[in-house]
Amino acid sequence: MQFDLRTSSTWQFGHRGRVAVFIDGNNLFHAARFHNLDIDYNKLLRVLLGDGRLLRAFFYTGVDAGAERQQGFLLWMRRNGFRVVQKELKTFYDGTRKANLDVEIAVDMLSLAGRYDTAVLVSGDEDFVYALNAVAYKGCRVEVAGFRSNTAPHLIDVADFFIDLGDIAELVSKDASDDSEYDIPSFFPPEELPPPDIMRNQTEQNNHSNKDHQNVDNKIEKNNFSNDDNEFSFSEENSENESNESPELIRVTDDR
Repeated sequence: MQFDLRTSSTWQFGHRGRVAVFIDGNNLFHAARFHNLDIDYNKLLRVLLGDGRLLRAFFYTGVDAGAERQQGFLLWMRRNGFRVVQKELKTFYDGTRKANLDVEIAVDMLSLAGRYDTAVLVSGDEDFVYALNAVAYKGCRVEVAGFRSNTAPHLIDVADFFIDLGDIAELVSKDASDDSEYDIPSFFPPEELPPPDIMRNQTEQNNHSNKDHQNVDNKIEKNNFSNDDNEFSFSEENSENESNESPELIRVTDDR
């Protein structure tokens, strides 16, 4: 993907070497929903990578063990270059459901420091200020990506560079043709569904499978073997004759 460096200072960050991306899924979802933006994660990853070489792309999210649709999305993420780190959602006294993965994000950033040249944190949470500063002191370049209005000022201050997703919304948003047609649980982001083409292909495969089962059942009914007062009759289908005439019946009588 090519960017015009003359018109957008966002991409004037020079050589970035090995890049590790850490996406706070819950934080990104709520910020994107506030700005009415459906994130295309493949586009987002390509934009964040820029001219660098991808080391790892982590996606942190809370999950509901009984949500099959969410598991389908996470499988799609894994097959599209993301390392998914998940934690089961907890229900709090006020009825809200949340999974806090701040510790996991901070530990991974610090553990991999030195193996990457640039760390890109996709979050606006101020809790990451200390961890991000610690990574910077290890000699790594640290960048923050998010919507400026939803990102803590202190987080922007400690970063070497801030990527405002609001300024490049057209580069990371889904196309109009990718709108989801499926119902999902309330906690599950609408944009975090497998592409409709995948779902349609799966539906078509299921329909073909059902038709095959029906054809088998019809063949079994046509080739039934009947028993009536010791007289056995069966129908033999002529495979070489494609006409609509009824097949000849051969009667076998038991004279015992």
